[in-house]
Amino acid sequence: MDPIKYFTFSMIISISGIRGILLNRRNIPIMSMPIESMLLAVNSNFLVFSVSSDDMMGQSFASLVPTVAAAESAIGLAIFIITFQVRGTIAVESINSIQG
Repeated sequence: MDPIKYFTFSMIISISGIRGILLNRRNIPIMSMPIESMLLAVNSNFLVFSVSSDDMMGQSFASLVPTVAAAESAIGLAIFIITFQVRGTIAVESINSIQG
């Protein structure tokens, strides 16, 4: 197995996720999709490292990544719903005025 191909694929997904966050600052749901693609890249890196080193730790970490992604999505959706109820819009420009 040649892990370089898989690492290159993972790097391309990760870079496109970073690019997606930097370029799509319109609303919250569109900003959360590139984060999920970066988690996919991390997950594939865990699996490739696990297979190439004959170790099960990478596969166990790869099973935890979807759990973290689900928790992140649930928290993001809750923030999105509360922001929409309070502000009436999902535009990121209006969120800059939130003070805590």
